[in-house]
Amino acid sequence: MCEKSNKQKLMIFTGNANPVLAKEIAQELGVRLGDAEVKKFSDGEIFLNIGESVRGADVYIIQPTSGPVNDSLMELLIMIDAMRRASARRITAVIPYYGYARQERKSKSRDPISAKLVANLITAAGARRVLAMDLHAKAIQGFFDIPVDHLVGAPIIADYINEKEYVNPVVVAPDLGGVTRARDLAYRLGTDIAIIDKRRPKANVAEIMNVLGEIEGRTCIMLDDMIDTAGTITKGAQALLDRGAKEVIACCTHAILSGPAYERLEDSVLSEIIVLNTIHIDKEKILDKMTVLSVAPLFAKAIDRIASDESISVLFTAKPKLRSED
Repeated sequence: MCEKSNKQKLMIFTGNANPVLAKEIAQELGVRLGDAEVKKFSDGEIFLNIGESVRGADVYIIQPTSGPVNDSLMELLIMIDAMRRASARRITAVIPYYGYARQERKSKSRDPISAKLVANLITAAGARRVLAMDLHAKAIQGFFDIPVDHLVGAPIIADYINEKEYVNPVVVAPDLGGVTRARDLAYRLGTDIAIIDKRRPKANVAEIMNVLGEIEGRTCIMLDDMIDTAGTITKGAQALLDRGAKEVIACCTHAILSGPAYERLEDSVLSEIIVLNTIHIDKEKILDKMTVLSVAPLFAKAIDRIASDESISVLFTAKPKLRSED
């Protein structure tokens, strides 16, 4: 009998964080989702049962470390460990949303660097590669001593916005840290950027100080890597309208949407909220003005190229849109 190729040994597994996305990715790849049961003992400990052999397989575990963050992270670590002990040939942790990424440096004395700790745990568990999207800080790639493939959500968002053909759009960075991300999207849309100058007196609290750039009479596209409590994005949208913007659209890769986020977004002046499905959102919670775009095709292409030992840079290389002068 002819020996199976490495491509035929590709296997996709998922925890409980976003099984819907995992199924979409598996369908895009034309493979079935691996047989794994992830449950809890009565005391809350995580129980895992892998229902098929993974010996010699190229295993991809799809598990964003989204809320409940600690449960999702432990599920990922336990699944990696189990696959390693079951003699998987290579284990890739596919983490569409990387939790604890906001603690990537010491901003004051005695702060933890939790992003590095999580990277150490994933590596120690047995992962040999990580595939992630829009890390809160790109430097987190350097926290790993294993290869990290970093996808960006901008091409998906740009394709959607380009189909809309907004008149005179401008991409707005919600803070100084988001300028590079905003510039990348603006390049893909063939437009320019503006920047909101804000400060944070404490965590999850933002105060708008000023807006840098030309926004009057224009469609403002606010871009951030995540929306958590939605305070920053809704206050920023109001500030833009107060300063003469025609309308404001919010975009993000990771829709964490915790605490008062849904209420704030619903009551906000935002005309549309565009998010990616790196984090699962229940259908009944999706707002009328919210558009959810799938990252499954992009992750499937990345996994396919990784499994075939091909470069994935073609998946996120920026291509500008040329806009005609009005």
